[in-house]
Amino acid sequence: MRQCCNVRLNLTFLSVILLPLLTGCWSSHEIEELSLEVGIALDKGEVSTIEKELEDQVDGYPESDNITVTFQSVNPKVAGAASKGGGSQQKSYLNISETGDSLFKIVREIPLRRDRPMIGYHLKVIVISEDLLSMYSIEEMLDIFLRDSAIRPSCLVLISKGRATGALESKEMGEIPAFRLIKMVDNEYRTSKILPPMPLIKLTGKMQSESSFLLQNVISANGEVKFAGAAVINGKTKKLLGFLNEEEIEGITWITGKGKGGMVKSFDHEKGKLIAYEIKSMKSKIIPHINNGDISFEVNIESEGQLSESWVTTENPFDNKFLKKTEKTIETEVKQLMENVVRKMQEDYQADVAGFGNQLRIKHPNIWDNVKKDWDETFSKIPIKYNVEVTITNYGTMGSKN
Repeated sequence: MRQCCNVRLNLTFLSVILLPLLTGCWSSHEIEELSLEVGIALDKGEVSTIEKELEDQVDGYPESDNITVTFQSVNPKVAGAASKGGGSQQKSYLNISETGDSLFKIVREIPLRRDRPMIGYHLKVIVISEDLLSMYSIEEMLDIFLRDSAIRPSCLVLISKGRATGALESKEMGEIPAFRLIKMVDNEYRTSKILPPMPLIKLTGKMQSESSFLLQNVISANGEVKFAGAAVINGKTKKLLGFLNEEEIEGITWITGKGKGGMVKSFDHEKGKLIAYEIKSMKSKIIPHINNGDISFEVNIESEGQLSESWVTTENPFDNKFLKKTEKTIETEVKQLMENVVRKMQEDYQADVAGFGNQLRIKHPNIWDNVKKDWDETFSKIPIKYNVEVTITNYGTMGSKN
């Protein structure tokens, strides 16, 4: 009996001690009290009228207006109304811009203009303008974000041809532009014109390798955005070299074999009529060859898909001869896509952004050690052969009219 009482006494004493630790999330804040930062746009310095008026009224230390940073946060009033079942005519997001020469100082200027400091734990996307990336390296631009432990390494990086701020604007009520950009990246299974996502963690490895690489480009106008090609980043300077257009991105996708979907448009050589091939799968194998010290590459492509559109109404889609002829037409088009983009890589930019050097490093490490220092220049003179095999496995239900 005495032992039972001692056990109860000990449990009571332990409960009293642990009680202060069971207060839940004592440091939590309501969503209305937070400014959740979800998107950042980096542009060449351009002081807004509001910033100018505010600066004219204060005495600050001299600084250059080199960079304009636009922060996008979730509108707490709209979020609060939504959580309570109400509606709002306000935008679901708030944008605020600040200009200066230090990204960290710009971040610390925001609390002087807002009642809620920016919280970066939910940052989804960083958009950098082409003008800024021509002035500074991407390594310099992202240094502050890579050092900040509050920024998730899954945050995506995009390049904007034009003002990056435009990518964080929308005319759709209830839409948050940063979230829209993230969802657009997920559409890569529908088209071969979208690059695989490039988060901060992956971009870090690209920069450290000193190999040239691509970043998805986005254009914007009047609240509308579109993924249009990609920016070519020099592996050594980490600055912008130029752009690849949408068709050239298709060529890159075939070379790398990383496409999850999309289509190839071509024309029947005899009839001059349009044919559309829908990609169901693609495989690529880049094979480096060494012959007496000379380097060459062979790109082997295999793809299966379906005939999704054909304006050649005089032919029977069930006819094996017609299908074989169509496969050859698609193969020629795919080969042309690859040849065009490699020509631009070698002649215009002298930059390997398709992974040829990586395959050489894997298959012939000793050769790679000798050429990796000036690989982009070496790559620009290397011959490349292409082999494409397309198989149409489905042609729909449309048959002969006879």
